[in-house]
Amino acid sequence: MPRPNAMGRPKPKIEDPMGKLKRLFCYIFKNYGLHCVFVLVCIIISVLANVQGTMFTQSLIDDYIVPLTKTAHPNFGPLAAKILQVAGFYGIGVITTYAYNRIMVNVTQGTLRNLRVEMFEKMETLPIKYFDTNAHGDIMSTYTNDIDTLRQMISQSIPQAINCGITIVSVFVCMVVLSIPLTILTMIMIGITLVVTKKIAGLSGSYFLSQQRDLAKVNGQIEE
Repeated sequence: MPRPNAMGRPKPKIEDPMGKLKRLFCYIFKNYGLHCVFVLVCIIISVLANVQGTMFTQSLIDDYIVPLTKTAHPNFGPLAAKILQVAGFYGIGVITTYAYNRIMVNVTQGTLRNLRVEMFEKMETLPIKYFDTNAHGDIMSTYTNDIDTLRQMISQSIPQAINCGITIVSVFVCMVVLSIPLTILTMIMIGITLVVTKKIAGLSGSYFLSQQRDLAKVNGQIEE
């Protein structure tokens, strides 16, 4: 949706958002390719380490607890060893989660620094007319509010989207293995949730537009 600037004139509507997203990915990979690959590997390890607990629940009951209840002199050694093994997997998941979040901090801040430097260098080449026809506060908003929104996308939204995608696939496989009827019921509930979420997101879009417009106006007033 076009965001009006502080002087009330609507900004051009963004075309080809997927192309812009691809361009952003290419920009990030240009300077932090190895970091991104390592983050992806850590996310996969983290998801698999956490999802394995789902399958362990069935094994815990069927292979360990139930046999122990039928034994007069139960041996808890194998159960304790299995629990320690699963705890080790969870420990690996915690370590990899911390690792990719820590790396994304460097990737995000470095990318935003490069963007701000390139924006400033570009702005130095613009004619005086540009600054006469755009409020200083609206220009400043591009460096602050818009870049901060991009920071949230790079540091949080993108890793979470990848994490959720891998989690959905792995959990779905586990669900199918455990119970097909419950999997079908879950998919129906997910479909209902997606419809409701899409409706709410569509209604909230206008409020986000108003928020960005008001921020630009406030910045314009302060700067002027």
